[in-house]
Amino acid sequence: MTEKDKPRKSFLDPEKVAKEPDFFSREERKEGATTVMGKALHGEKCSMEDIISAIKTVKDPEIPINLYDLGLIYNIEQSDNGDVGVLMTLTAPNCPVAGEMPKMVADSIIKIDGVGIVTVKLTWSPKWTKDMMSDDAKFALADIF
Repeated sequence: MTEKDKPRKSFLDPEKVAKEPDFFSREERKEGATTVMGKALHGEKCSMEDIISAIKTVKDPEIPINLYDLGLIYNIEQSDNGDVGVLMTLTAPNCPVAGEMPKMVADSIIKIDGVGIVTVKLTWSPKWTKDMMSDDAKFALADIF
């Protein structure tokens, strides 16, 4: 695993992540908005590399780079029972797909064998900056930034 593929510093306290239903219709831009999907795992959990690879399949619709390399994924945690918690942000609070992106991240992870319940929490703190992007993303977007 390369340095850029390692999970970032922990911001997520799994004990405090609310297990709320998917309510991103009207509350999509709300700090702490959470989507939860999946079911309890009865078997061996997947690897962190599998989770990161799944997240890398989700791209920002306005910027052709995956969310992980854009630096929008602040933390990924996996419990011993296979449940996965993700703390993420978006490039801006007024992002037109704010309600869809956390669900897209959860959808990508839930497809992996060895994953239990997936919780994706949206945060606006710390604010995203271009410095959070991977070197690959910075290179790909050199003309924009």
